[in-house]
Parts: sequence; C-alpha cells; structure tokens
Amino acid sequence: MEIRIYYEGHRLLKPGFDAFFKALHKQAEAKRSRIRLIAAKSGDEACDDFAAAQESHPHDWNILLKDSEGPDTGKLSASLCTKKGWRNADATSIFWMVEMMESWFHADKDALERFYGNGFKRNALKSNRRVEEITKADLQNGLHAATKDTGKGDYYRNKTTHGPKLLAEIGPDRVQNAAPNCKKLFDAILARLA
Repeated sequence: MEIRIYYEGHRLLKPGFDAFFKALHKQAEAKRSRIRLIAAKSGDEACDDFAAAQESHPHDWNILLKDSEGPDTGKLSASLCTKKGWRNADATSIFWMVEMMESWFHADKDALERFYGNGFKRNALKSNRRVEEITKADLQNGLHAATKDTGKGDYYRNKTTHGPKLLAEIGPDRVQNAAPNCKKLFDAILARLA
C-alpha cells in the first residue's frame, strides 16, 4: 500500500514536507510501504486530485491535506464531503492545516528565529500556544512583521523558497503539541502503518 498525500501548496514545498514527515517516511519504509507527497497549487485543485485518486488508486490510501482558511468547527471534513458530493467515508482521509500551513511555523518560534536570524521580531508573532486558534489574518500579519526586516526578507515575498526550508526546520513534535489536526494526521498514518 502506498500512502498518497495530496497537499494544497506549491510543488516546491515537497522537500520541506518530506523532511517534516521524516518519521512517517521511516515507519512506512519499515512496513514496506511508501508515503508520496503530491502538490496541488490551490485547495480546489487538491480536492480534484484527491477525488481522481480515489478512482485511479483505489488500493492506496489517498489523503487530502489542505488549509481550512477558517476555524476548526469540528465538521470541516464532513462539510467538504457534502459540498463535493463525496462519500461520508472519505472524511477519514481529509486532514487540515488550521487555519493555514503557516500556523505550523508559529508552533516552533525557535526554529523561525534560527532561520531568520538578525532582525527577526519574535514578539510580532501571536503568543497563543494553540496555533490553530490564531486567525489567518493574525498569522499573516505576524509572519510579515516578524520577518520583513531580516536579511532573508519577508516570508510572504519569499514564500516558495522560505516555506520548504521552514517546514524542514520546525519540530514535528512541537507542531503536533500545538496543532491538534497535525497530531491527528500523524496518529492516523502511524495507526495505518502499525
């Protein structure tokens, strides 16, 4: 069985996601399986790719990983299945970056500070340890304010180069402790590989 993760985001994020999911890759290899990350630029494209994979790769576990773009209501996956006309069972294969991937970066401010170095304004980031409760606007404003005066420059002007590097630097354990939906993804994959 191959685990195929269709993620919302640029294809240049793949090496970063591979590094972030390193422990899952190792567990998959130990079980003679494989985790494959497949990029889709937009959330709609990721949904389309996920739906197509349900037909073209029925023997693999197809996962959809996307930004929620809003708070976790507890019904994100069920609502998406209803909206797309998917089977209710598909909800167990849908996982969320709440409210967006950048919330994971807020879970490991030490890694951000190491990456950006001089000029990084850590205090510009929200201090909430439950990063999924930080609104999209606050995530964006905080990252912009924290990084704009660094030698590496503003995260949002350099997202396709900084994003993969930050994914590779942040601690998966820290993110799981701060982002329940990330932990849910790790737990589900590890359970499937047990």
